[in-house]
Amino acid sequence: MKTRYLGKDKFQVSALGLGCMGMSFAYGGAEESQAINTIHTAVDLGVTFLDTAEVYGPFDNEVLVGKAIKGIRDKVQIATKFGFRILPTGQGLERMAGVDSRPEHIREVVEGSLKRLNIDTIDLLYQHRVDPTVPIEDVVGTMAELLKEGKIRHIGLSEVSPDTLRRACKVHPITAVQTEYSLWTREPEEGILKACRELGVGFVPYSPLGRGFLTGKITDQSGFADDDFRRNLPRFQKEAMQQNQQLLSQLQDVAGKNRCTLAQLALAWVMSKGDDIVPIPGARKIGHLQDNTGAVSLNISDDDIKIIDNIFTPNNVHGLRYNQSDFNLINK
Repeated sequence: MKTRYLGKDKFQVSALGLGCMGMSFAYGGAEESQAINTIHTAVDLGVTFLDTAEVYGPFDNEVLVGKAIKGIRDKVQIATKFGFRILPTGQGLERMAGVDSRPEHIREVVEGSLKRLNIDTIDLLYQHRVDPTVPIEDVVGTMAELLKEGKIRHIGLSEVSPDTLRRACKVHPITAVQTEYSLWTREPEEGILKACRELGVGFVPYSPLGRGFLTGKITDQSGFADDDFRRNLPRFQKEAMQQNQQLLSQLQDVAGKNRCTLAQLALAWVMSKGDDIVPIPGARKIGHLQDNTGAVSLNISDDDIKIIDNIFTPNNVHGLRYNQSDFNLINK
């Protein structure tokens, strides 16, 4: 497995990471032993950059990752996130009650994450969503204190605007920004990706496979669990999926030419956009994980990149990536 570096502090990680959220949250989850086997296989394949968050479950995903990395802590890089107010009762998403990045809350979350992950230091800590009531300077200042105390090694932000990132970097170097970026979510190209490069910040795309759609294996909602949150996303409604299937049909021609799967082509496209980009596709099954890792060695010609760019223009994609309530949490 190749490696890449994030940020000015040269945080070295596997060129492809693993998003662990779907193993216990949002997509129906996976049986614990299966999820742990998938994580172990990832590490064996060289995929050592593991992404989780306190809100995934809530809490369950960090516990799962903690169990999986027992005995192999020195082989992995762990990223987790804070930033939500979580209610003591309820199930899944209904326990999320807005954002909370008060300095005292950040410290509480970090202590909780360290215990659940059963580690002494978090390799990369992200603010999950910007809290408009707490200045980003105070948030990053608190994270910088945690770094000095040895609780974390690197600082990250998620779904931030270029302006917020610039303000944050004046307080402390930011190692990485995590934002949704894929063939059908190309908004980062309009601003935050350019800002990251101006400031020397690494870029970590989540959902680089369009929450599974870009693999070509999802044609309707019949395979979704009852609590799969994609059921309510605009792009996963019947009409939008039918329209976007036409784009995948065109993409299949390029995949055939390159003798690869749609998933591999979609990931290779993301990775081709810069050596400072480290996508973190999720994978609940070992077969999907193995397929994804094939993207790292796939070299797409410039001509094919242009063809793909022209297929998946923002104007060609049908449906928004989120509902309005979710967009309200995005810092613009």
